[in-house]
Amino acid sequence: MVKLPVISGQLLIKKLEDYGFTKVGQKGSHVKLRGIFNGTKRTVIVPLHNEIAPGTLSSILRQAGLSAEEIFDKN
Repeated sequence: MVKLPVISGQLLIKKLEDYGFTKVGQKGSHVKLRGIFNGTKRTVIVPLHNEIAPGTLSSILRQAGLSAEEIFDKN
């Protein structure tokens, strides 16, 4: 199991875009992304904070259908 890193909202958005998610809107400091992953339509909201809390990051990854290993071990 990979320990969740401390990352910014911008970096998380870039990593989600690598998996086919696209920005569909923004309200204030929160960006909405949508994508189809493993045959399921998924919507996630990412805060544009300098540091995303580990619990928030874990929740976003779960909603996206990704694991920490998939998204942070990808080169």
